[in-house]
Amino acid sequence: MADEVAREHIPTVIADEVHIVYRVHGAKTGRGSATAALSRIVRRGGERGVRKVHAVRGVSFVAYRGEAIGLIGSNGSGKSTLLRAIAGLLPPEGGKVYTDGQPSLLGVNAALMNDLTGERNVVLGGLAMGMSREQIKERYQEIVDFSGINEKGDFITLPMRTYSSGMQARLRFSIAAAKDHDVLMIDEALATGDRKFQKRSEDRIRELRKHAGTVFLVSHSNKSIRDTCDRVLWLERGELRLDGPTEEVLKEYEKFTGK
Repeated sequence: MADEVAREHIPTVIADEVHIVYRVHGAKTGRGSATAALSRIVRRGGERGVRKVHAVRGVSFVAYRGEAIGLIGSNGSGKSTLLRAIAGLLPPEGGKVYTDGQPSLLGVNAALMNDLTGERNVVLGGLAMGMSREQIKERYQEIVDFSGINEKGDFITLPMRTYSSGMQARLRFSIAAAKDHDVLMIDEALATGDRKFQKRSEDRIRELRKHAGTVFLVSHSNKSIRDTCDRVLWLERGELRLDGPTEEVLKEYEKFTGK
């Protein structure tokens, strides 16, 4: 029991007053030559035609080993942006993000090599996660079976461009789930596929937690959050509105959305 308590209180991610600001360039064009425009910008000391979007505003939390944390909120509330900051893909404008171990971000829009077969993408995806070729070979069939993409034909030997978006997302999750992660961040991957695949995914997330990992899940499905997560962060307009046990936060969120 003492070991379990100690493990639960080992932090894996610390967000300390994190601010993320996007800069949108080319809002308007000015008159005159480029040289004249540059001179005006230098004199003014600012950026002309640049609009700033404050996507995450002063978010702070601590995540611990063995937790599965759901991220909820309206579209554009900063959920995916926050995950990208945790993964080290977006530098904070203010505040700090500290991680213990290597964070891995799995998103539905993550790049896949469309001209390569599913087989080749399994190998390349495994190598990108730090797996050896031998480990990939050992787990290859497990990855394919988990994804379920071969249930209606030998799709794994076809180019990725022939896959539906759901098939791509299932294979992507299956590759990521083949390895234990210190911190695994999943952006809407469980929204794809049938209920059978979602159940397999939820079971795999529980296994990852048992191996002392931390899982973050962005989802618009409150059921997936309830089935998978023990804690929820609710973001709204870039601010952390509520952080607490899943059922408590979801009840407040459902009152807010009327759903």
